[in-house]
Amino acid sequence: MFGNTKTTEDTKKPASTPTAGAINALVKGTVIEGNVRCESDLRVDGTIKGKLVCQAKVIIGPTGSIEGEIRCQNAVIEGKFSGILHVSELLNVRETADVDGEITTNKLLVQSGAKFNVSCKMDLGASNGAVKNADLKPANNGTSTVAGGKA
Repeated sequence: MFGNTKTTEDTKKPASTPTAGAINALVKGTVIEGNVRCESDLRVDGTIKGKLVCQAKVIIGPTGSIEGEIRCQNAVIEGKFSGILHVSELLNVRETADVDGEITTNKLLVQSGAKFNVSCKMDLGASNGAVKNADLKPANNGTSTVAGGKA
């Protein structure tokens, strides 16, 4: 009771640990010029001009716009992106997206209706052993062709 020397779980946690499931938000009408770094998910409904490095997921909302470079684990694009994009896992391009630039990703999902004018390099890794580096380039009809020849 009075002589208890046990520490609780709360006192053992470091103060700088990001909250699991936390989402940072940049609201519509906000403009950031420069470098942005974050450890948890980031939703952008405003504008970023510069470099964004995120250890988690980046979501560009329908009113969001990023011009510059992004490095992240996962990305969902509903708004506008122009520049260089490095996604280590999944890039999801929604039907309202307008994407221009150079993309490197592991997995790619582009929904019908999206504007997707990019040069894309897919680093599939050694997990499936099939294709290591497949380049996606627009065909004459505006569709993308994957290494197997299917759009």
